[in-house]
Amino acid sequence: MSSSVLYDAPGPKARVRNRIYTVAGSLAVLGLVAFTLYRMNAKGQLEPEVWNIFNNAGVRTSIRDGVLTTLKVFAVAGVLSLVLGLLLAVARLSEHKAVSWLATGFIELFRAIPLLITIYALWVLFLTYKSDLGVIGDNTAFWALVIGLTVYNGCVQAEVIRAGVNAVPRGQVEAAYAIGLRKSQVMTMLLLPQAVRSMLPTMISQLVVTLKDTSLGYIITYDELLFAARTMANNIIVNGENPITAVVIVVGAIYVALCLALAGLATWIERRGRRAKTGISVAAATEPALAEAAD
Repeated sequence: MSSSVLYDAPGPKARVRNRIYTVAGSLAVLGLVAFTLYRMNAKGQLEPEVWNIFNNAGVRTSIRDGVLTTLKVFAVAGVLSLVLGLLLAVARLSEHKAVSWLATGFIELFRAIPLLITIYALWVLFLTYKSDLGVIGDNTAFWALVIGLTVYNGCVQAEVIRAGVNAVPRGQVEAAYAIGLRKSQVMTMLLLPQAVRSMLPTMISQLVVTLKDTSLGYIITYDELLFAARTMANNIIVNGENPITAVVIVVGAIYVALCLALAGLATWIERRGRRAKTGISVAAATEPALAEAAD
């Protein structure tokens, strides 16, 4: 009987029980799906007219624009959060106590504050500032959402990078100092490259969270995908009702597809990094006869 480091291999009776639990769980899930479809059909949510709204050019345009604005916020906030996370990680690892304390306080503060409160506070602050100056801008909600996502996810990315730096063997750092490298050279040439490489899948996984958190923009009326879906569901009437369920299912499927694409990218990078670590090229062996002739 084979064994595992994490658990003992199941015996014959345990395997039978596992199969029974698997079948029972699968039947329960199928039953839940069937009950959901039954209730949707009873409520008229499966009628062709309900789903035919997605053939409308205006509806497709609204969904497309929502996806594009969501990706725009994600792209800007994702890049800025990585840059901020790198700076905060280096500052927290600094040997200067004042710099390290400031970075630590900043990280712990914005990790503790709910992201929705940060975004809403920034939005109100920007609106107040612009109203005092008599300026009306269309980018207020955009920058409130971007900065809020950047600050929160930058703090999380900083902790991820710091964990990667601390995971580098101490002997490498001592060897770098022994050959005369300065602290800045050790950080930029030795620690950060290895930390980013080892933690890259985790960093991309955090970007998936950033992508999902863009949906909080609907609170501040930013026209991202969720806000566009809410507007469509409230303005379209089919058979005397708003097609909320259909819109939620379609928009949810879009979010799932985007997140799965990012998760797949993280898996691909992890596998590529694993192959790169083990794929050491070996010099070709010298023929014995040629070696003797050379001697």
